[in-house]
Amino acid sequence: MLLSYLKIAWKVLLRRKFFTFISLFGISFTLMILLVVYALYDHTVGPHTPEKKVDRLLFVNRATVSFKNDNGSNNGTISYSFLERYVRPLRTPEKISISSYFGPTAAYVGNQKLDVDLKYTDGQFWEVLDFDFVEGRPYTVAEVQSGAHVAVINERTCRAYFGTTRGVLGKTIETDRVRYRVIGVVKDVPGMRFNSYADMWAPISTSTQDAKDPSYFGDCMAIIQARTPADLAAIQAEFNRVIDQVPVPDPKKHEKVHVYAGTLLSSTVRWFNNNSTPDDGVADLMGKVALVTLLFMLLPALNLINVNVSRILERSSEIGVRKAFGATAGTLIRQFLVENVFLTLLGGLLGLVLAGVVLHLIDSSGFIPYTTLTLNPRIFAGGLLLSLLFGVLSGVYPAYKMSKLQAVQALKGGRN
Repeated sequence: MLLSYLKIAWKVLLRRKFFTFISLFGISFTLMILLVVYALYDHTVGPHTPEKKVDRLLFVNRATVSFKNDNGSNNGTISYSFLERYVRPLRTPEKISISSYFGPTAAYVGNQKLDVDLKYTDGQFWEVLDFDFVEGRPYTVAEVQSGAHVAVINERTCRAYFGTTRGVLGKTIETDRVRYRVIGVVKDVPGMRFNSYADMWAPISTSTQDAKDPSYFGDCMAIIQARTPADLAAIQAEFNRVIDQVPVPDPKKHEKVHVYAGTLLSSTVRWFNNNSTPDDGVADLMGKVALVTLLFMLLPALNLINVNVSRILERSSEIGVRKAFGATAGTLIRQFLVENVFLTLLGGLLGLVLAGVVLHLIDSSGFIPYTTLTLNPRIFAGGLLLSLLFGVLSGVYPAYKMSKLQAVQALKGGRN
């Protein structure tokens, strides 16, 4: 029966090519936009290298100190000493890493300046994240503690500095007059993964920042790894208990210290919203995204509904004959929904192709450093799901209207 419905659907689509083109264009263009946005979202907060274990990770990247009497607040990134005192001693996590944010530095190849984003990390950084090593290894906890001048670089920096991405282990790279021995080369990390992105990583013990500075604000962040995803709630609970006991810098002026450990999505939303409240804003953001998505899909859905109603009127004789021979309303509704979903799936596949082209253009533009936007299985499944939703959304009313036509009325052309 399904095969018969699909054959009928194909013949109906070929019957009015112009209407079919309009429908496919509206569906594919809408889905292309949604899929490109979803791809950017997925490659920012989804499980990708090096945050493959994203369901087990929490990120601590901002602190806020509020003033008394609602006189505002100070906020910014966190100091190394604060994280060492209040985050490193946590007992519930499996591992904790502290690192700086990447900062610009310069290396010279002959007389040519090479801009390098340098990130300082501890040894645990390489244990909580999963980098793809081209060759070599990460530096260890012992090397960080000893202040060894070793470094891991990405492929782009390796190629620009040494002219190759292989056979550079043991060679020296110099940035801002500081020399490091290269012990590892990793694949480029997309710039949108700002918690792990850099061109070069070096032991945090080799940085110039004062590790004993008692200030709460600095240039560091922490990544907390749970043993299992189920442990995240317990880690957050312990973290909140510790932060509640943190003394304010100046009791005469300050009210409270606000620091949160959140998932990659939660911490990213907090970062961009400059959020220092207990509510991370994710639920509100997802609600707005869902509303905008539905509204964005509404216009082409209404257009498809109008096209489908026109098709029903053209096929009224066919509907009348089928009803005269005993076809039930449910049978007609199923047939028309299959036809409409078939159309939207074709539009969805075309939308996936167009989205792939757009993502390739974004990659090629270099707008986002080292980005490799692809239609992975999650995005592909999302496209198919949106196509099905689109098909049902635009097909229910026309199918219902068709099923209510009386046989005599349908044979007369669908009009009284």
